[in-house]
Amino acid sequence: MDIVELSRLQFAVTALYHFIFVPLTIGLSVLLGIMETVYVMTGREVWRDMVKFWGVLFGINFAMGVATGITMEFQFGTNWAYYAHYVGDVFGAPLAIEGLMAFFMEATFVGLFFFAWDRLSKIQHLIATWALAIGTNFSALWILIANGWMQYPVGAHFNAQTMRMEVSDFMAVMFNPVAQAKFVHTVSAGYVTGSVFVLAVSAFYLLRGRHVEFARRSMTVAASFGLASALSVVVLGDESGYTAGQNQKMKIAAIEAMWDTEPAPASFTVIGLPDMASKTTHYSVQIPWVMGLIATRSADTPVPGISELVAGARKDIEDGLIAYRALAALKQQPGDLKLQQTLDAHVANLGYALLLKNIRPDIENATQAQIGAAADSTIPNVPVLFWSFRIMVGLGLWFIALFAVSFWFSAKRELDRYRIYLWAALLTLPLPWVAAELGWIVAEYGRQPWVIVGVLPTALGVSSTAAGNVLFSLLGFALFYSALLVVDFYLLLKYVRLGPDAPSPELAA
Repeated sequence: MDIVELSRLQFAVTALYHFIFVPLTIGLSVLLGIMETVYVMTGREVWRDMVKFWGVLFGINFAMGVATGITMEFQFGTNWAYYAHYVGDVFGAPLAIEGLMAFFMEATFVGLFFFAWDRLSKIQHLIATWALAIGTNFSALWILIANGWMQYPVGAHFNAQTMRMEVSDFMAVMFNPVAQAKFVHTVSAGYVTGSVFVLAVSAFYLLRGRHVEFARRSMTVAASFGLASALSVVVLGDESGYTAGQNQKMKIAAIEAMWDTEPAPASFTVIGLPDMASKTTHYSVQIPWVMGLIATRSADTPVPGISELVAGARKDIEDGLIAYRALAALKQQPGDLKLQQTLDAHVANLGYALLLKNIRPDIENATQAQIGAAADSTIPNVPVLFWSFRIMVGLGLWFIALFAVSFWFSAKRELDRYRIYLWAALLTLPLPWVAAELGWIVAEYGRQPWVIVGVLPTALGVSSTAAGNVLFSLLGFALFYSALLVVDFYLLLKYVRLGPDAPSPELAA
């Protein structure tokens, strides 16, 4: 594996580990706010006990999320130095705001949540709890604004003098439609994760016949909030599909294994066997119209297939080469107005020309065969995206069904009547994380070969360092993060077994 593959693998490993903790933190933070609101409104101590118990589990997960998240930002400098140099003026701003606003807000109010129960009034503590939840969601917002810009780079321009991307419209960066769709979809998935966690742990208590009233109330909250969240994930996922259909057509075509453009409206492939060698999908089962409606929200707009998009990428590469040659000439003749005008007319496709850098260094001399190879490199791994998306969607439908049944049993006060239901809720516990990780794979792996879509190929963003250094740090991170994951599981399991009657850690201290 070369430096590019090792750097990608290291970031993927740390991101996947970090994302184990993030959805549960987001989901539990809002559930804590809901439970404490009920406590303040009713004054019943059982709700206070619920907030404190689930708050302990939130705190364990929150600490692990912080520990695993810090190293990710440093990797932009250590492993992706040219990426940081080239787009740091744009990408760095949301990350800085996340640290200055959201993380500090979380850190402040998490302390008040745990240690100020006897120092604040009920209303004041409730405000602190909701501020913690808002801070947690704000943190996700700014991270996803940065990530959304990587998927759809708006509000920025290339400066030929500094050879960097610079912000031209921060409001466009902030209100990037891809970022906003990703934010609401991601936090809704976090709410589902938190709800399944509460539902599963409560089901464990009911199966054991322990803390029955506590578990029933917790399941009631989780069922109601989880059902609304699971339905929101579907609706907001549709919005993500539409934005991707407008701005990342290759990703949509790969998810669908759509090799050729179909007549509008395109069908949705429920299942099949994508074959990248023959560029066909064997044994496909399709539903008419559905993909066209999701990706275009119309019945007469075609969804382009992979072959058509590759042909379009070839034209973009040829257009980008004009910009590259003009840029190279400008270095020799700075101030030449004609060259600057040529660059400005074709700079939008400069990134496509840079795809040739992975084939030959003197890209201005690229042959037609090499341009074709560069165009083919814009196809991501179709089978990985195809199956990741379908498993994720299948799990989403299961969550809706589970929460709907839970809501029905809650309304009839029969949550502990059917043991098969309780076992189904308990065994569902790991599935939201599977869905979340698959969603991350669809979003990020589907962006390849770009680190910034249409602007900077992944192969050009890495640091100039030895592959051995990256391999050593990769192994170190994998071992360290695995140890943190074991500690997280141990602590969560310990306090779940102890139950809500056990003293919380801050009181025991």
